[in-house]
Amino acid sequence: MTNTRKTTTKITSVFLIVAMLLGMMCIASTVSAGAAANDRVKLHSATPYFVKYGMTTYEAYIQTKDNASNQKVYVHYNYMDGQAWQDKEAEYFTTLNDGTKIWKAYFTSFNARYCIKYVADGVTYWDNNNGNDYLAGNTIGSAPVISERMQYQYPYMGYTVMAQLQNYAYHKNVFVRYTTDGWNSYSDIPMFYYQSNFTGTETWCATLPMGRDQFTSEDFHYAICYQVNGQEYWANNFGADYGRDHHINQ
Repeated sequence: MTNTRKTTTKITSVFLIVAMLLGMMCIASTVSAGAAANDRVKLHSATPYFVKYGMTTYEAYIQTKDNASNQKVYVHYNYMDGQAWQDKEAEYFTTLNDGTKIWKAYFTSFNARYCIKYVADGVTYWDNNNGNDYLAGNTIGSAPVISERMQYQYPYMGYTVMAQLQNYAYHKNVFVRYTTDGWNSYSDIPMFYYQSNFTGTETWCATLPMGRDQFTSEDFHYAICYQVNGQEYWANNFGADYGRDHHINQ
């Protein structure tokens, strides 16, 4: 009788160990699948485009890296608390040198809670900021550096440029390269640390010594360069550069 109990106990222990191992394998498999899905689609950036009466329209850029033949990208967002979430389909914008596709969408929200939905060949993938969703302060997603839109420029104070960047290292160099003659010539102006953000990013700023006639000219363009850890990253509107229209509409 005693031997039977010992044998039963050993068998039970073996089953428990096997069950635990299988459970761990399932968890590991789930994490891997989630990571693979997140590599397919990522929020690049989402900045205010239009603001009025507490309502904000955001300009969102999403990046995908996938060989699927049928791709659809959406911003899945909450227009207002208490209302059902809805999808805003993004349009294809451009393809980068490494094959990454950039999509653009505009969506309007009072509380700016959103995530990214990607449907590739009938399979749906999500970028929901690790389960936290994206909020108004999440203006930068996977991008190393972006140019923030300004609401108003004072002509007698020059043209202010704000950059938000990932804090890859303490030592870094950030500058604005701009032209007032359509890139026949250009100048580099260093940017300076302004603040740290709750998302872990940093905001840097610079003032370009220009008058209103210059920065409202069609010949005015600029880009932001972020140098860190031996790497160089550019925020240049995906090759189109920024200009007089890069501000928040009101």
